[in-house]
Amino acid sequence: MIPVILSGGSGTRLWPLSREAYPKQFLPLAGTDTMLQATWRRVAPLATAAPILVANEDHRFMVAEQLREAGCTPGAILLEPVGRNTAPAIAVAALQATAGGEDPLLLVLPSDHVISDPVAFRAAVGRAAAAADAGKLVTFGIVPTGPETGYGYIKASPGDDVRAVERFVEKPDAATAQGYVDSGEYFWNSGMFLFRASRYLEELGRHQPQMLAACRAAFDGARRDEDFVRLDKDAFTTSPSDSIDYAVMEKTADAAVLPISVGWNDVGSWSALWEVAEQDGDGNAHHGDVVALDCRDTLAWADGRLVAMIGLRDVVVVDTDDSLLVAHKDQVQEVKTVVAQLKAAGRPEPTFHRKVYRPWGSYDSIDMGERFQVKRITVKPGAALSLQMHHHRAEHWIVVSGTAKVTRGQDTLLLSENQSTYIPLGVTHRLENPGKVPLELIEVQSGSYLGEDDIVRFEDVYGRG
Repeated sequence: MIPVILSGGSGTRLWPLSREAYPKQFLPLAGTDTMLQATWRRVAPLATAAPILVANEDHRFMVAEQLREAGCTPGAILLEPVGRNTAPAIAVAALQATAGGEDPLLLVLPSDHVISDPVAFRAAVGRAAAAADAGKLVTFGIVPTGPETGYGYIKASPGDDVRAVERFVEKPDAATAQGYVDSGEYFWNSGMFLFRASRYLEELGRHQPQMLAACRAAFDGARRDEDFVRLDKDAFTTSPSDSIDYAVMEKTADAAVLPISVGWNDVGSWSALWEVAEQDGDGNAHHGDVVALDCRDTLAWADGRLVAMIGLRDVVVVDTDDSLLVAHKDQVQEVKTVVAQLKAAGRPEPTFHRKVYRPWGSYDSIDMGERFQVKRITVKPGAALSLQMHHHRAEHWIVVSGTAKVTRGQDTLLLSENQSTYIPLGVTHRLENPGKVPLELIEVQSGSYLGEDDIVRFEDVYGRG
């Protein structure tokens, strides 16, 4: 059994904490692990081989680093050059799993769900394995706890364990959802699956041959770079974009569902996060530096500054370093509308945090004015920025902690705490951390243009052009 972990997402539903460049699976929303790390740890006891990850190409280093922190060496990280939904993503994972001539069971999981009872979930996977071995495409249906209108539903045939799927239904209105729950025949669609790799490819070829052909071409034409498999962009772009539900599960005669009750939540909104978060006696779920007086059933996320709340009911407050969200819990789905408006206005907040992660570390733009910008830069031990130059800005570097190896033109310098250097405009330079601890420094940029696109890379160990 090989876990296939899908690490896509646009970062809109939990904005402003989640962003397009740093979606929710990379955040520790329900514990000390990030959601991606928690997904792997949940299924690691079931895995007979290393997991296969399918991720956005722009997220490749975050995926690799978070798995490394969780003690996981992936079998492969498949990089999507463009998003094409879950059906093609699972197809390329199945091609990877069968490339060596084997035909394993694939346990397909989104990377951004919460399951509060992992032991019960692993037991459910074990019960579903026999049906998957027999050629069924098994999905896991969540026993509903209420008439939820934000989920799709699955109607199952009568039975005690793995059952035939009678139909998939779209997100219902409240009255329809209540009828589904009262009937006992309908279950929430979790988006988790178990099947033989060959069976999925067979059914995809039967119902979506164009998609399978495009995925095969993209996989066959992929460039392989250590753990990364970079799918061929031209071929993958020709694939139709569709979910596994529409492309396969609603059409196949071998769809099956196992109803489970494992404390599942897709954390698809701030109100959903409130439901799974630890709450005080008044129903308040608070993270970070929060002071609350006479508040009930609130969610507050303080990502740095103190947040003080007085006399609030059913309110969500999310404070990040560059954006503040205040919303009623009943209207948090409208966050997507806010994000759409910000994107239409060309603003950076939907995509980037003030702190931006890079394969070598991160930078945080702590101040900016006319013709200057100040950044806090962190470089991981052994990591190096590209050899580069800028046409429009000069830079001053001040080491706060650690050791910096600086290439400046023809010179190489070693700087330690409280030492500094100056990089003139147009001079080729590189910053490296040769030490065993993180390098922290302050960078002061000055010049006529300070955009991130004013960079010419000459050498880069991370393959960025």
